[in-house]
Amino acid sequence: MFGRIGARRFLIASFVILVAFSFGSFSTYYLSGGTGSHRVSTPLFTNAYGLGSAPDEGWADVVENVVPAVVNISSKKVVKENVQLSPFFSDPFFRQFFGDDFLKRYNVPRERVERSLGSGVIVSSDGYILTNNHLVGKAEEIQVALPDGRNFDAKIVGTDPKSDVAVVKIDAKDLPTVPLGDSSELRLGDVVLAIGYPFGIGQTVTMGIVSALGRSNLNIVDYEDFIQTDAAINPGNSGGALINTRGELIGINTAILSRSGGYQGIGFAIPINMAQSVMQSIIKYGKVIRGWLGVVIQNMTPQMADIFGVKEAKGVIISDVQKGSPAMKGGIERGDVVVSYKGKPVKDINSFRQMVASSKPGEKVDIVVLRDGKEKTLKVKIGERLEKGKVAETTKESNLAPVLSGMEFDNLNDSYRNAYGIPGDVEGVIITAVSPDSKGAEYGLKPGDVIIEVNRRHVSNIDQFKSAIKKIKGNRVLFLIYRNENHFYVLLRG
Repeated sequence: MFGRIGARRFLIASFVILVAFSFGSFSTYYLSGGTGSHRVSTPLFTNAYGLGSAPDEGWADVVENVVPAVVNISSKKVVKENVQLSPFFSDPFFRQFFGDDFLKRYNVPRERVERSLGSGVIVSSDGYILTNNHLVGKAEEIQVALPDGRNFDAKIVGTDPKSDVAVVKIDAKDLPTVPLGDSSELRLGDVVLAIGYPFGIGQTVTMGIVSALGRSNLNIVDYEDFIQTDAAINPGNSGGALINTRGELIGINTAILSRSGGYQGIGFAIPINMAQSVMQSIIKYGKVIRGWLGVVIQNMTPQMADIFGVKEAKGVIISDVQKGSPAMKGGIERGDVVVSYKGKPVKDINSFRQMVASSKPGEKVDIVVLRDGKEKTLKVKIGERLEKGKVAETTKESNLAPVLSGMEFDNLNDSYRNAYGIPGDVEGVIITAVSPDSKGAEYGLKPGDVIIEVNRRHVSNIDQFKSAIKKIKGNRVLFLIYRNENHFYVLLRG
């Protein structure tokens, strides 16, 4: 009996020791200080966020330093709108009976006041505040309320609808600020805090992680490179701060993805590197200055990758180079595939446009292209993008024709040039007819489009075109199309 009791006690003791070591292993450190050394035992593990202290204490310290610089912004603008009168008032009998003067009195555009509530972040002690363009753009009155109870009238320094960044200023000194971080250092899973004034109920702090980086193609603004987070962002958070665990500003909260209008787990913030670049340009030049290359680009697809000698469907295809542009002067050619810009990989159209736009005019950059399957590094001097210039975009894939059936072609002569406004220096074969029930019509090809190349080989007339078509192996062909002063590649697949 004693033997069994002793064995049971031994097993229990062993279990307790095992549990103790499982839930908290300890390591010994020797710290030198004063006249001798002493031993301190500390846990090998820290909290889930790696702060070495309780999470709530860590966040409280970070938040306490930031919240004084996150402000509430309210704006007001007057919107004019025409009142639609009933068709009854346009009846000739009515107009004859009452007269046109009567209608004029009731057809005056009416005005209504739009008010917006949102957030902003003080980034300089003399009163510069970062916020969103959609919050203050075209506002006639802007008021800023600080957490300490002070209120100021603000003026717009500048806005940028293309990135949804705006800069306003209040007349004050020695204001609290939020230090700017480096959004390029963000990683998936990094802990972030969102601070703002949702629903106008007062300053609120929420916590989450970085869910995704480089979000684009959301059709929110022209230049999109959003940080996606699951930190709760609601209406009123626009323009507020997204900070890291060091209390640095790494984003400006901008939008939410929601079916109800409220938080549903997905929010987007403008990276601070982009916002800072826009802000500095606005303050220094009074406008946003962006880099410009002068090219028309389109995404690389898996189907095109093999033809262009690219292993993966990454990078962008140069489908046209504007005459006299920085790209032409730097040696970029039509058909080049851009794979790297300033040492960073080019993923798609959006990332490339953002890279070029963020470059300073006059800056010389290294651009790596694949030309005929071989890598080539070009040094290009960036120009300044003018808002009224051509937009470097591409024809959508929905405009690509997969087959030739139902289409007719002819030599490009003066009659066609006059009819479709085709310059004399454009050579190729013109598409003269596209059947309504053909794949060409379905995908947007139309009469007047000029085929410049067939499988990367130039064609000047219908005989060269037919000869090139006969040499096609398989059921796919790559065309270079000219339309309305632009060129774009079309991969047709049967």
